[in-house]
Amino acid sequence: MRYPERLLTPDEQIIHEFRPHWKVLLPALGWALLFAVVVGIAFAALQDRREDWMPWTVLGVAVLLWLVLSAKAILAWVFTNYVLTSERIIVRKGMIARSGTEIPLENINNVLFNQRVLERMLGYGDVIVESAGSMGQSVLDNIPDPEAFQSEIYSTRELRSLQLKGGTGQTRDVVEQLEALADLHERGHLTDAEFSEKKRRLLGEVTAGPPHVIVGDTRIEPVDVDPAPTATSRDEDPGEP
Repeated sequence: MRYPERLLTPDEQIIHEFRPHWKVLLPALGWALLFAVVVGIAFAALQDRREDWMPWTVLGVAVLLWLVLSAKAILAWVFTNYVLTSERIIVRKGMIARSGTEIPLENINNVLFNQRVLERMLGYGDVIVESAGSMGQSVLDNIPDPEAFQSEIYSTRELRSLQLKGGTGQTRDVVEQLEALADLHERGHLTDAEFSEKKRRLLGEVTAGPPHVIVGDTRIEPVDVDPAPTATSRDEDPGEP
C-alpha cells in the first residue's frame, strides 16, 4: 500500500518508497514448492483410480494449508512500508493493528548498515538510524540495497539541513544543495523536470539580488538607504568683500 499523500506536509515530497526485500516471502515460496511436490505425487498416484475427485481434493487441501502457513509472511510484506521523504523517514507496519515510526531528518546523527555474507549475496540487510531524543536507535530490517539507502538518507538529510538554515542565498550553501539534488537525480528519485525546476530556483536565489534575513516566520528584505545629501556651498559673489 502506498503512503497517503494527504498525510504529507504542504512542502514535503516523497523521495523513495518501497517494501521490504523479497526475502520476507521465502517462507511462502518454500511452502509453495513443498505443496507443489506433494500435489504432483498425489496426482500421479491417484490418476488410475475411479474417484476423480480425490486428486482435486488433495489440491484443495494443499492450497488451503499453503494459505494458512504463508499468510503471515505475505501480509507482513504487503503491509510494511518504508518511506523516505524530504523531511523524515516513515515506517508503517500492520494491516488491522497498525504501528508507525517517524524519524525527522534533522534529528539523525548517524546511519549505519549491516549485511551478513548471505544477505550481501541476496542484496538486503539492516539499516540502523541513530537519532537524537528519546528514540535513540531505530533498526530498519530487510532493506533492499542498504548501502544505497544509507547514502540516500545522508543526501536527503543534507538537503534538509540546508533548507532549515533559511535559504540565505550564500553561494556555498547553494552549491551544496545542487550537489545533493544531483545525487538524488542520478539515483532516479527526481525526474528531469523536477531536477531542472529545483536547480532553477536555487540559482535564482543567487542572482535575485541582496540576501534577505528570516526571523522566525518573517522574511525581512534589505532596505535601500539613500545616501545622505551632501552640503552644497553657496556660490560667492566675487564682488562681495
